[in-house]
Amino acid sequence: MEHELVFKALGDESRRLLLDLLFIKQGRSLSELEEHLPMTRFGVMKHLKVLKAAGLVTTRKQGRETLHYLNAVPIQMVYDRWVSKYSKGWARSLTELKYDLEAEMAEAKQSEMTKHVLEVYIKTTPERLWQALTEGSFTEKYFYGTRVESDWKPGATYQYLTPDGTSMLDGRVIEAEPPNRLVTTFNAHWHQQIGDVPESTVTYEITQLGEACKLTLVHSDLIPGHPLTEGVYRGWQEILSGLKTLVETGKPLVITQPQNDPE
Repeated sequence: MEHELVFKALGDESRRLLLDLLFIKQGRSLSELEEHLPMTRFGVMKHLKVLKAAGLVTTRKQGRETLHYLNAVPIQMVYDRWVSKYSKGWARSLTELKYDLEAEMAEAKQSEMTKHVLEVYIKTTPERLWQALTEGSFTEKYFYGTRVESDWKPGATYQYLTPDGTSMLDGRVIEAEPPNRLVTTFNAHWHQQIGDVPESTVTYEITQLGEACKLTLVHSDLIPGHPLTEGVYRGWQEILSGLKTLVETGKPLVITQPQNDPE
């Protein structure tokens, strides 16, 4: 059912345009989005409602305004389920090239810090989800093979370690309110190109909704158009998709990338 809503939402040109607009610039108001579509405000609201129902758009209040953010996690889950096992290796390369070119366009249009907002619904309890986020025996199964280490007390440090003991990511715990809220700083170390990027902030919010939990991830204080900003967005999509699969099924998400055809 979740995938059906995504396919339905993507089937309309106006809704795809809204997603493109949010990809170029996150955190747009309804009035700002309305400027780009040849329809009434009510028409734009109807399309946003469909996108929100599919989980492709999420909103955050900022003062009196409601800002809209692209949430690509459902697209990532569709990709994981239906596309990855059929696609050729070069298809992903072309997609990444498209993202890189669009990132350059976004950098030219934005000058202030930006943030990513992603949501995923997971059938579990807040306590179980908190455990999956904060224990290394879980993270190594969905966080690119890294084990997280920390006591998760405010002011403490944390780090994600690769199997050889290298720190891929680290930071400090700003807030910790188990099992509902965790705020940390974020320092990436996996590529020399991002070594001089200022520290950013990641907030995890867990909300219980009946038998499921809504996990909202907000990554703020990012530099618009920077390779790290675009890279962590795609990374979070894969991480949250893998987290959902692991918690709901008990098994890690395994995606086998097919080999390129021989030349």
